[in-house]
Amino acid sequence: MSESSWSVRYAPTARRDLKRLDPQIARRVLTAVDRLLDQDPSLDVRRLTGTSEGRIRVGDWRVRFDRDTAACEIVILRVLPRGRAYDR
Repeated sequence: MSESSWSVRYAPTARRDLKRLDPQIARRVLTAVDRLLDQDPSLDVRRLTGTSEGRIRVGDWRVRFDRDTAACEIVILRVLPRGRAYDR
């Protein structure tokens, strides 16, 4: 049984968020994204209410993402501190 391989794409806002992070935290976020691609069951992934977006917790940081099933791609939208991650 073979699954199609998923890839990851970073939105411009997510790239900017990552550049502003402390290098150690940025590495933790990138590791969590790799685990998301590997479908690690120990990763805390939740779907956000009222949207198709999901989120990953990385300490006090939240990684917001969306899945593009047609392109087999996970699009990282934002990397924000917990307090600002859900503001609209």
